Amino acid sequence: MGERDVALPVVGLTVEALAESVLLHLPALTDALVETIYEQNPAYREMGAVPQQDLWRSCHDNVARVVRMIADNDDHFDAAQATGRRRAEQRMPLDDVLKSFRLGGRLVWEALIDEARVQGVVDSEALLDVASKVWEVVDRTSSQVAAAYHAAERQLVRADERRRSTLWEGLLHGPGKDRAFIQEAATVLDVPVNGGYAVVAIDNLIDDECTTSLLVRRFAGLRIASAWQVRPQTVVGLLAVGTESPVTVLRTLRDVVHAPAGLSGVVSGLAEVNVAYRQAMLARRTLPAGQIDVAALTERLPEALLLSAPELAEQLVQHWLLPLMTVPAAERELLLDTLDKWVLAAGSVRRTADLAHCHRNTVINRLHRVHQITGRNLSDEGFHLELGLALRAFRLFPPPSA
Repeated sequence: MGERDVALPVVGLTVEALAESVLLHLPALTDALVETIYEQNPAYREMGAVPQQDLWRSCHDNVARVVRMIADNDDHFDAAQATGRRRAEQRMPLDDVLKSFRLGGRLVWEALIDEARVQGVVDSEALLDVASKVWEVVDRTSSQVAAAYHAAERQLVRADERRRSTLWEGLLHGPGKDRAFIQEAATVLDVPVNGGYAVVAIDNLIDDECTTSLLVRRFAGLRIASAWQVRPQTVVGLLAVGTESPVTVLRTLRDVVHAPAGLSGVVSGLAEVNVAYRQAMLARRTLPAGQIDVAALTERLPEALLLSAPELAEQLVQHWLLPLMTVPAAERELLLDTLDKWVLAAGSVRRTADLAHCHRNTVINRLHRVHQITGRNLSDEGFHLELGLALRAFRLFPPPSA
């Protein structure tokens, strides 16, 4: 055997003896490490996430395991893994956790050097081997800390996502009256409990411009806190509008959103968000197929009422417009368009002609044609209301033959 092969057993015995001596001073070494961490890793003091007794116990156990591994080459990672999991649960940044392990490694190395001097070990090659062993063990231990931290972090993220999802479902579908629940939802979603709220429901289409981060930034610029949830079919936004004008909110949404969407009216506080969510979904349904717009409930109340009572909407269509289904499609559309403008003009032939860009006699002839087909007298009292609703219902629920 060469000279190097002869020296190794001696070095091994020296390392074991040094490690055993260091372990005799473990409590004092732990105290020194805790003080060093507080001095050189200020996050532990500033964040207050790790109680002092917890930090002391963790330092004690990890120093003991590191020194033991230096001595016997066996793996003792239980303390490192427990520390990684616990620090993740305490939301302590991983960089600060690993920095503390490096500080601990330096302290262990210094303690071993001090013991070497006491025991009269001055062989520089032996001390170099000790240093190499110390940092190799610290690196392996740090890897175990990081792996345990990331595993716990993933579990925490999943738990947070489940809780966040539960809070969203409670807000959107539950009664939302429990004060503790509302307070927790406000804390987790980072929105206020009180004040005016609106909800927007956006079709979940692929649109790079319509991202929740962009929406958050745009509304933050208006001093409107918002929270967003991406659902399978819909992106839902809570908008803490406060006293901000609904017109401003709607204009901002129309600038950013490039998909069919519905906007609710304003409700009072987070506890009423379930009402606003139903309104937003109802407003979205008032949009004709294929139309890209943000439908505000306040602008589409008649349509919302008809959607809320589809059987009554069907009765209106049958009562006023069903006979028109018997005429050719081109003529039907012309007559329906004239009726739309007739209602808008409040029964004025002149105004209807202006809106339709035709002669007043043309309007009279078309209205007469409607009377011939439907048998309905357009001069009857209250026709504007019923006919107007019937026309809206026709657009929402067109008969199969339309």
